Amino acid sequence: MPSSYTSRLKLERQASGENSGTWGNLVNYVFNRLDSSIKGYQSVSVAGSSNVTLTSNNSTSNTDDSSTDDQVHNAILEFTGTLTGDIHVFTDAVETKYTVFNNTSGAYTLTFAPTGGTGVALKQGAKTLVYTDGTTMIDIMANLGDIAMTSVTSSGNVSGTNIIGSANVSGTNLVASSNTIDIQGSAPNITATNGTNTDLTLTPNGYGLVTFAGGGKIQQLAEKVNTSATAATGTINFDVIDGAVQNFTSNASANWTLNIRGNSSVTLDTLMDTGESMTIAHIVPQGATAYYANVVQIDGSTVTPVWQGGSAPTEGNTDSSDVYTFTAIKTAANTYTVLGSQTQFA
Repeated sequence: MPSSYTSRLKLERQASGENSGTWGNLVNYVFNRLDSSIKGYQSVSVAGSSNVTLTSNNSTSNTDDSSTDDQVHNAILEFTGTLTGDIHVFTDAVETKYTVFNNTSGAYTLTFAPTGGTGVALKQGAKTLVYTDGTTMIDIMANLGDIAMTSVTSSGNVSGTNIIGSANVSGTNLVASSNTIDIQGSAPNITATNGTNTDLTLTPNGYGLVTFAGGGKIQQLAEKVNTSATAATGTINFDVIDGAVQNFTSNASANWTLNIRGNSSVTLDTLMDTGESMTIAHIVPQGATAYYANVVQIDGSTVTPVWQGGSAPTEGNTDSSDVYTFTAIKTAANTYTVLGSQTQFA
């Protein structure tokens, strides 16, 4: 029976009694192939815009371990040259693994794949660990799962779904430590770049607040408005956690008490620190018979606002919308100075 070859490394399996007088060299060629497959390095020029299929030979041609006989059977591959188009580099469609270095230039994509299979795009200038099941090439570095380490130093990008550390994350202009992210440089910038017209959200935990410790400059501002088909009557709870503008669309049906609070489980006193203020707008439409907010409360306790013009309103405005604006200034625990106004819009 003639010799056969293994499917992955193409090592010669000699038949019993075959190759008399030459079998020793053939075994050495197998050792050479093992040597290059475990430790070998090969630089491959892939310049241009055409796909490249790596050379793959049987071990019988691996006659010298000082220079590899083909490109596929090396542990480390470096791709070089200037790309002028997107290309694929194909290896054998068998199970294997590589360390690969995409050392090409040119603003194009190099995809490394098993022949006839699915590949991975290799980042230019990066070293990558990959493996294939013979059908699909997998980027090991992109699918590591959870990683625990003492420190990371990177001259490129560090990205992930969740990056959590108890120590520091630092770069040329970024230092992140416990409770602090310091963006250095002369003009730090936080920008959303993916998608189109992408929102950027800052989300505190629970009813925590986002604090701007210095002055602010805003090009445009959209504020949340809570609109409901509610007729003002009885006690109306204004939950500031849900927004600072409350817009009713049904006519008031009786005088009402306006109770300003955080929400049903959080008090305004809990939300605000002493020395802070909060302003709300309460919009109420009126029909032929007008009513008004004759009692104002904070967290269920009645307060006496200081009214614009010097007098509290005693009625609403018929066939109009009355807008009540209140600014609550917290001067001590559960103690407020409240500035109020009623304005007719018709």
